[in-house]
Amino acid sequence: MAAPEIEQLIQLLSKLPGLGPRSARRAALHLVKKKETVLQPLSHALQRVDQAVKSCSVCGNLDGSDPCSICSDPRRDDRVICVVQDVADLWALERSNSFRGRYHVLGGTLSALDGIGPDDLKIDQLVERARDSGVEEIILATSATVDGQTTAHYIADCLEDCDVLVSGLAHGVPVGGELDYLDDGTLSAALSARRKMD
Repeated sequence: MAAPEIEQLIQLLSKLPGLGPRSARRAALHLVKKKETVLQPLSHALQRVDQAVKSCSVCGNLDGSDPCSICSDPRRDDRVICVVQDVADLWALERSNSFRGRYHVLGGTLSALDGIGPDDLKIDQLVERARDSGVEEIILATSATVDGQTTAHYIADCLEDCDVLVSGLAHGVPVGGELDYLDDGTLSAALSARRKMD
């Protein structure tokens, strides 16, 4: 049997996404075996993150400053706001280097099953930002799940009175994707969103 301290570490690690009890046990064992090279630096990094990282009061991103580095970047296009469900989605878009506007993190999606309603998300703050005279477009970059699309439609309804273009991400065949490996929903969305070849 492992020491109580190790068992507590295993329990905490198993709460992380992608780690079940067995993976958490392996990770805990690795951390304990590699105290100087992994465990101690990880412990210090966690303390620094706990003390320094905060949620941006403008967009909801996680950063060491408030407003975050994206919101305070003068080279960003203030006319376009991309709405994402979570910070991980914002980071994914940033990795793509394809968007140079501003962001708005909702903090999740509407979900009746999970008891998440409009008041649990940052939709009112988005509507306030959309009413700014400089904003011209809101891109709804929610996931293609039922909850993601329900959230996008709800937000589009909330933005009807704002003088902004509301757009959504295209859905369909991914770059490099082979038709034989795609699911029926993706193929259907791709056919519906077909466009004229240039």
